[in-house]
Amino acid sequence: MCSVSLFAQDYFPSNTGVKANNSNYTAFTNATIHLSPTETIENATLLIKDGKVVNVGKSINIPKNTTKVDLTGKMIYPSFIDMYTTFGVKKPERNGNGPIYGASRSGFYWNDHIMPEQDVMASFKYDSKSASELHKLGFGVVNTHMPDGIVRGTGALIALNNGADNSMRVLDGETTQHFSFRKSVTSRQSYPSSIMGSMALLRQMYNDAKWYSDGNVDTKDLSLEALNSNKNLLQIFEAGSRANVMRADKVGDASNVQYTIVGGGDEYERINEVKNTNATIILPIDFQLAYDVDNAFLASTLSLSDMRAWNQAPHNPRLLAENGIQFALTTHGLKSKKTFKSNLMKAIESGLSKQKALEALTTIPASLLGKSDVLGTLKPGSYANFLITSGDVFDTKTQLFENWVQGKPHVITNMDVKDIDGDYNFKLAGKDYKLSISESTTKPNAKLESNSKSLGTKISYANDWVNLTFKTADSTKKEYIRVVANSVNVNSLSGKAIMPNGNELSFYANKSENDTEEKSEKEKKADSISEKMYMSPITYPNLAYGFKEKPKSETLLFKNATIWTNEQDGVLENSDLLIKNGKISKIGKNLSDGNAKVIDATGKHITAGIIDEHSHIAAASINEGGQNSSAEVTIEDVIDDEDIDIYRNLAGGVTSIQILHGSANPIGGRSAIIKLKWGESAEDLIYDNSPKFIKFALGENVKQSRFNRNERFPQSRMGVEQVFMDYFSRAKAYDDAKKRGKPYRKDTEMEVLAEILNKERFISCHSYVQSEINMLMKVAEKFDFNINTFTHILEGYKVADKMKAHGVGGSTFSDWWAYKYEVNDAIPYNAAIMHNVGVVVAINSDDAEMARRLNQEAAKSVKYGNVSEEEALRFVTLNPAKLLHLDDRVGSLKVGKDADVVLWSDHPLSVYAKAEKTIIEGITYFDIERDKQMREAIKKEKSELINLMLQDKNKGLKTQPVKKKEKELLHCDSMDSHN
Repeated sequence: MCSVSLFAQDYFPSNTGVKANNSNYTAFTNATIHLSPTETIENATLLIKDGKVVNVGKSINIPKNTTKVDLTGKMIYPSFIDMYTTFGVKKPERNGNGPIYGASRSGFYWNDHIMPEQDVMASFKYDSKSASELHKLGFGVVNTHMPDGIVRGTGALIALNNGADNSMRVLDGETTQHFSFRKSVTSRQSYPSSIMGSMALLRQMYNDAKWYSDGNVDTKDLSLEALNSNKNLLQIFEAGSRANVMRADKVGDASNVQYTIVGGGDEYERINEVKNTNATIILPIDFQLAYDVDNAFLASTLSLSDMRAWNQAPHNPRLLAENGIQFALTTHGLKSKKTFKSNLMKAIESGLSKQKALEALTTIPASLLGKSDVLGTLKPGSYANFLITSGDVFDTKTQLFENWVQGKPHVITNMDVKDIDGDYNFKLAGKDYKLSISESTTKPNAKLESNSKSLGTKISYANDWVNLTFKTADSTKKEYIRVVANSVNVNSLSGKAIMPNGNELSFYANKSENDTEEKSEKEKKADSISEKMYMSPITYPNLAYGFKEKPKSETLLFKNATIWTNEQDGVLENSDLLIKNGKISKIGKNLSDGNAKVIDATGKHITAGIIDEHSHIAAASINEGGQNSSAEVTIEDVIDDEDIDIYRNLAGGVTSIQILHGSANPIGGRSAIIKLKWGESAEDLIYDNSPKFIKFALGENVKQSRFNRNERFPQSRMGVEQVFMDYFSRAKAYDDAKKRGKPYRKDTEMEVLAEILNKERFISCHSYVQSEINMLMKVAEKFDFNINTFTHILEGYKVADKMKAHGVGGSTFSDWWAYKYEVNDAIPYNAAIMHNVGVVVAINSDDAEMARRLNQEAAKSVKYGNVSEEEALRFVTLNPAKLLHLDDRVGSLKVGKDADVVLWSDHPLSVYAKAEKTIIEGITYFDIERDKQMREAIKKEKSELINLMLQDKNKGLKTQPVKKKEKELLHCDSMDSHN
């Protein structure tokens, strides 16, 4: 078996001219050579031949046929690697409009957005212009891929060698396999239409791939074959945000796949969670510009989270490094790649070490791509990919002269041109002038002043000659002086000045002393730290009203309160309540505990925490409407732990909610039941051993009566019933086969529906019209299970007796009616009528704003129906707990239950009542006094950040306009727009 180097492939035909290869050695001598991020040799020599490093060191043997290049005073670095690009790939174009509900291909996976068979090399075309742009940034190698689809196929490793052909440039045609949550733009297949749909699809795909690889499928599936074939490649997942990093890792964990994840630059917000993924992060450095905050009114509309993002994001690379999280840097996400270097400098100014920066651009990507033997360092055997610079590659004043790729030079700046930047003093015709020169080696700029007056100045610099033209100091005359410096050194200029009268005078200019003197180490360090090193504190969550440290459980003793137990004890006057170890420890009079924090609750009321049975807050998406059944998706995948509505709900005394899937389809997705533990991670919000729920829906939404296009089944209320009959029949057959021990393809959707049949999962059903309510109860009885809850249920009063007989609860609005046709018969007495018949009734919100006033919504049933005050309070506490099968843990104040408690300033059903403290498991997540303090702290922090933004603008840095953002409040019919 033999190995043939790409560099030996001279047998390829050439039709573009005479073929000539330079096989001589080239030696770069007297340079400071950075072999790797941790190894540097001074006054050393780099010897290359045939595009590879032959030797490197202080005293190496230089063969006779060697071209020598003296690099005295210069440095050599390994060139950079960008492992996440779309270099040479044409952006995919959208194919038509309007959804379709089936796959458009045969012989491939059933979903068009799964395309592991896609080979980037099939559409790759080398782009010399883009390569030259990357050369200027220091890159010599890129990994590229097709940015289209949820599974995007394989990537390839390309050397940015403008002087070669693809036989040389393509270092590896299959290096990586790519994933994302975004579906293909080239397919109109509707499913998935949400992030949770993408997650469910990926999980099912991995199940199917295993089923296929085990030989259980007779037909050929080219997609699954490719997926299995590519599983040993580096698996890269484009997440794009900290929240999606966690979601991608969750998908990978379910199938034992460790992704390398493309982050979003906000990983610092939950650094420990990111670390626990064990993923390497491919890190964009697309930092925001400061906002233009000159207009005080517009500045006041900025959210603290947006302001913090501008301030904190440059510290993200440092924080990842400090926490031992491996990362590689990428140009991905930059609107202009030219900003890469300035953003990198900003990250270094914000504390990222230069060693870590170099690792992230060289050795780490080389290692991830399995190319450490030939990329990332300048050790013998490596590709001759290196940078020649005037100094430290991460110094803002350093010039990049040449970027060598595979032994071929790409000249960025002529290295023979001297860097003459600086401030000069020179005299001419008896007058003193001050001259400042910048960017002399690229596009020189000059400013000349006399007596602090700026003179119009133009400069050109080439071939060691400087030409200056400037106006005379006499403003009454339009006369110019021309200066030609033919003796140019880094610290001085000398030559001739041609005066307006034609006389020639000699001139000599020296750099100012403070520009040439060696700076102390302290001064150098000060120079490397920008004013933006100030970093706003990271809180949990990292937005307004977040905690600097997560709060802890306390032992709390409330004294002399009116306590609404929701138990047989009823309402207790002038009583005490002790919370200990996150539980209700004691209720009674004259309680004491030496370790307790005592709170005087005289004249105040204590209730169990409010529970919202039907909510859509704290979720990144609500509907997966791409199919008429989406039982495979779960809201638990898309919990948004940074939703400010969590805090606002706490301020209204809410402690637990069920986040329901929307009503886009008859069979919706699974629920998430969470406690509003403000500051905790998404996973830690979910109830331990959470009861299993799923959302079903009836009526206008599922039959799409308000859609412009009616293409998906069902289109009628009759069709909705047939969807249920069909899916439950299929689920029964699936479950029967599984119980008989037959081999079966694991189908998450059928698994979930089988749980309903086996009475292991409960249905909460969106409903309005009595005929459909009756229909679904009959379908359930036909398959021998019960519906758990009808939500909305605004015609429940018409069928309350049948609901009671079926054993289903009702979770309703207090007094919403006539907001669409099928709600015309709604009445505000609905809750009371159902309750009086014996149905377990809850009042829900389905709305972020209403949720903050559920105590008042419950009080309406006292007016409409003469429900007692205690029963009305149970509508938003104990009864929803019963409907959610959580009443053994929450919903009432009973010894041993979770200490989910609200301290009210007034009668809990009063419009004057304020939640003064909202406590979950003994932890105070909302405190009205802390809230007042936080408002002042937020005002102060915003003022500090505005001042920093003004400093950026005053320095002449670019800014972005303030744009007012409206928070979208999600409801049953809200559709995810992530795709």
